[in-house]
Amino acid sequence: MTCPTHAYVVLIDPGHGGKEYGAVSTVLLKNSKNKTYSKKIYEKDLTLELAKRVKIKLEKSFSTYLTRSFDRTVSLEDRAEMAETVKADLFISIHFNSSSYKKSHGFETYYLDNHKNKAIEKVEAIENKGVDGENKIINHILIDLVIKQTVGASKKLANSIHQVLGKKIKKYGVRDRGIKPGLFYVLALSKRPGVLIEAGFMSNPKEIFTIKSKKYLDAYASAIAKGVMNYLNSLPKKEVPLF
Repeated sequence: MTCPTHAYVVLIDPGHGGKEYGAVSTVLLKNSKNKTYSKKIYEKDLTLELAKRVKIKLEKSFSTYLTRSFDRTVSLEDRAEMAETVKADLFISIHFNSSSYKKSHGFETYYLDNHKNKAIEKVEAIENKGVDGENKIINHILIDLVIKQTVGASKKLANSIHQVLGKKIKKYGVRDRGIKPGLFYVLALSKRPGVLIEAGFMSNPKEIFTIKSKKYLDAYASAIAKGVMNYLNSLPKKEVPLF
């Protein structure tokens, strides 16, 4: 016996973790005695905080999981394997950007597809770090196959999320850098529709204060969740067995 229900499963992937710090930003703060001190902000912490907020907002309507719920190292392969384990319908990988050019700023949403863009290749080089040799060759073959199966759905998901982001994040003065195609192994290995979020530049000395704030993270999480909901609600309802 089956019962129509919103049984979609969403896997949220906080980028980096454990030994993989991701981008690092050093900010100057003041303590209670008005003395200045420096503090390091790690991408792995911001991605986890943002991912947890997205999970809270989505789990009211869908089955929602995290690839990590605390600070630990998780390989790209393990993240993808988890997508198989929980039978995820969507894979949302969350990151924050960094650049040697300190004035770079803004947010981007990526989906898995081929392209010829040098700027995007720099982002790929960072997010695909640690994948090389034989695995890289195998993964390139896999990417071609997965793109054919998922590109339509992934691009539609990216558009759905980014459309909401454009409205909710505008008031924070963070530039909308658009929706872009990219060859990300974590998306290819997951073998399902997905996007990779770059929620702002940690390397920008002004933007880091905005993107690490609780208000910004909550607004960004709300936008991602709303975009995912809009996308999934546009699909036929899944049926699950009653036991």
